[in-house]
Amino acid sequence: MNNSKIKFLFYSIGLFFLLIGCEDKITEERIYTANVPVYMSYDELRSAVQVQSPIELENPGKMYFKDNYIFISEQLAGVHIIDNSNPSAPQNVAFINIPGNTEVAVFGNYLYVDSYVDLVVMDISSPGNATEVKRIENIFPYSTPSPDSDYPVAQLEPIKGVVTSWKIEEINETTEHTVSHFYYYEAYDMAVARETSGMSNQNTVVPNNSGSSTGIAGSMARFIISKEHLYTVEESTMHVFDLANPNNPAEGTTIDITNLDWNSIVETIFPYNDYIFVGTQSGMLVYDISIPGTPVFTSEFSHITSCDPVVVENDTAYVTLRGGSACGSFNNQLDVIDVSNISSPELVKSYALTSPYGLGIDDDVLFICDGDDGLKVYDVSDKLNIDQHMINNFSNINAFDVIPLGNVLLMIGEDGLYQYDYSDLNNLVLLSSIPVN
Repeated sequence: MNNSKIKFLFYSIGLFFLLIGCEDKITEERIYTANVPVYMSYDELRSAVQVQSPIELENPGKMYFKDNYIFISEQLAGVHIIDNSNPSAPQNVAFINIPGNTEVAVFGNYLYVDSYVDLVVMDISSPGNATEVKRIENIFPYSTPSPDSDYPVAQLEPIKGVVTSWKIEEINETTEHTVSHFYYYEAYDMAVARETSGMSNQNTVVPNNSGSSTGIAGSMARFIISKEHLYTVEESTMHVFDLANPNNPAEGTTIDITNLDWNSIVETIFPYNDYIFVGTQSGMLVYDISIPGTPVFTSEFSHITSCDPVVVENDTAYVTLRGGSACGSFNNQLDVIDVSNISSPELVKSYALTSPYGLGIDDDVLFICDGDDGLKVYDVSDKLNIDQHMINNFSNINAFDVIPLGNVLLMIGEDGLYQYDYSDLNNLVLLSSIPVN
């Protein structure tokens, strides 16, 4: 072996031991205040569903109308059942305790709800005596309630159960690991950024239609039913369930929407004729469901990052964009979109709003829940001049979502459930209200 090869061998061996010497056992101790998860075990979760006597609204969320009944989600707690045979005197019938509930839909005599990671089916043929008949476990992503943004989130342990709440506590954390000095600083910088920003790794979550099997959802819904199929959306996924046997839904297609919209979160879903319209934080996606249970991507309409429910009628889609917080930009507006050519939606015009949430359409009458600016009612027959045709603005109402039902408007907001007779659009008449506690 010549001298140059011997020198190279020694240099290589020396470099090998030098690299090994760059790896140390690091003991890291951190003391910090954080959101510490409070768990409910999976056994507790799956034995908690029960019908109770009516309780007052406290934190109402999504709503659904079917056969003169209104179903209102009490956020993360369960579902209120309201007998609305007389909209002037609705009767609170029962409350179904369902931990982690935010979504609700009804098909025939069956109620479909989420319970954290599970899909639950309830027989509501006797609404006051509803019973659980089916549960599909772990179908939805592991998610948590919103933590206190002033503090980071402690380590999650999903094996312990679902997170029902948070408590603010001091964490004394000691970890030992082997790291390369080169990578250690990069990891340390990320840890500092995570603590200061509060980042965490968890997924963060009246016409009488008695002749119809399907009811009517609000525009903020993530559960909808069309053509004997239940469609659910969350984060970046669409699930389809076949309801041929409504008491035993069969899991069907699962679609990863990130393939089309990789940088966005799904917000809402709305059915119209042979299509479903999916609102994401960066656009509206259209799927063809002419073959029931087999959604086929058809087109998309992109917009600035924002929260965006959508409703559709007479070849026109109405999308409200809300900015701020998790919704992204600061734009607040109504986009009017021509979908007569479903393969190529086109913007007709945008109109400035304050802070819009849900909306509802009844022929040429558009209802918009515009945050602190109240409930707004527009004549939208002239798509290019909608802002010049506001019929009414109820500025004292902070509404979340609406469902127009012919001449009666259901409206849910932070103050409770309200119903209006809108047969005279210039003189909406309050029929009844069920206030929050």
